[in-house]
Amino acid sequence: MSIIFATIIFVICYMFIMTEKINRAVVALTGGTLFLLTGIYTTSDVFVQYIDWNTIALLFSMMVLIAITEKTGLFSFIAVRFAQKVRGSPIPLLIGISILTAVGSALLDNVTTVLIFVPIILKITSLLKLPSFPYLLAIILSSNIGGAATLIGDPPNIMIGQAVEELTFLSFLIHLAPLALFIFIVVLFLLVLLFRRSFNEISIDTNELMEIEAESYIVKSPMLYKSTAVLCMTLFGFMLHSFLHIELTVIALSGAILLLLLTENEIETEQVFQKVEWVTLFFFIGLFTLVGGLQEVGIIDELAKGIMLYTDGNFTYTALLILWVSGLFSGIVDNIPFVAAMIPVIQEFESYGMIYLDPIWWSLALGACLGGNATLIGASANIVVAGLAEGANQRIPFIRFMLYGVPFVLFSLVVSTIYIYVRYLLPYIGMTS
Repeated sequence: MSIIFATIIFVICYMFIMTEKINRAVVALTGGTLFLLTGIYTTSDVFVQYIDWNTIALLFSMMVLIAITEKTGLFSFIAVRFAQKVRGSPIPLLIGISILTAVGSALLDNVTTVLIFVPIILKITSLLKLPSFPYLLAIILSSNIGGAATLIGDPPNIMIGQAVEELTFLSFLIHLAPLALFIFIVVLFLLVLLFRRSFNEISIDTNELMEIEAESYIVKSPMLYKSTAVLCMTLFGFMLHSFLHIELTVIALSGAILLLLLTENEIETEQVFQKVEWVTLFFFIGLFTLVGGLQEVGIIDELAKGIMLYTDGNFTYTALLILWVSGLFSGIVDNIPFVAAMIPVIQEFESYGMIYLDPIWWSLALGACLGGNATLIGASANIVVAGLAEGANQRIPFIRFMLYGVPFVLFSLVVSTIYIYVRYLLPYIGMTS
């Protein structure tokens, strides 16, 4: 009975999130509250087991850092300079922001990257009177594709890397980066084709843009140097976190608290907190509680275990099925809790006689990261972008995003299937035959 009830609540909440008739944070939190009222799980289970407070704290910390830095005009300066470099041309702007996002997502993490670049692109499109949707779509797709390339690029990769000791930063780079680069190039080419005609119909006044003094946006004060220094230190800490053996959340929190202390006399803490995207944070919390309900009644675990039964232990079928199931399922729910449920199941595959699990881990990583592009709630970065856009009155329609996201995910999974089969499964079949 609890399984049916949990499924009904989840489906109803998901439908309301899709239609956007009610605030998505309210919908997600309502679903989680219904799970509590009906005893599917306890308050202790929710707050200790299911809500990923590391993700919430990381998001909050980066929002604080960016809110303070934004007060200095630094992002406005970067936005104007970037637009002037491409002379306000829509297509080069689309290509440029996509490349910056993909590279940033691979070297840092995709949530941090979109927190930095979304405010910039929103300022540029507002200045040039360009539609923001193509650029926000490009940022989301690029962040998830770029994040798939490295161990620290996307939360699912971090979780897999922590669970499997031999899968190092270099391993992810060697095995996943080539495929991520190929998919990114093709997706970027398709984005240009899709929006080229609409861009050509837009008349842009580049003279006004080129006459703007970018330096005038900078507020030269001690806060500028403090915020820039702390932000750079934080980002540098992200890149070195695996060597420093310090969690990303700890680095982000340290940076945020340090900057709040350093700028206390120049900007009130209340002002900073007003800039935090609380709706996005509470939507994350609600989403974790919703998926936690599915986990509590065993739906996600049964799905994972069913994979092994369905493939009857066949190594090739298991790897490819995990790729597609994780890819399609990650488009429906956030990929973080799904990967958390899948990791112990894959580890159990060894008891079924599967010793060589690397292709299965790569399948899980690719499916979870690339599948997140299907919907606005498929990945953490998507939710953050949607929240920032809504805060700037540039809401991304859920259905419209899906019309682009789902085909791109299907293409990515087809290419990943070929890659996994040719690079890993075919040689393994040859050795065992």
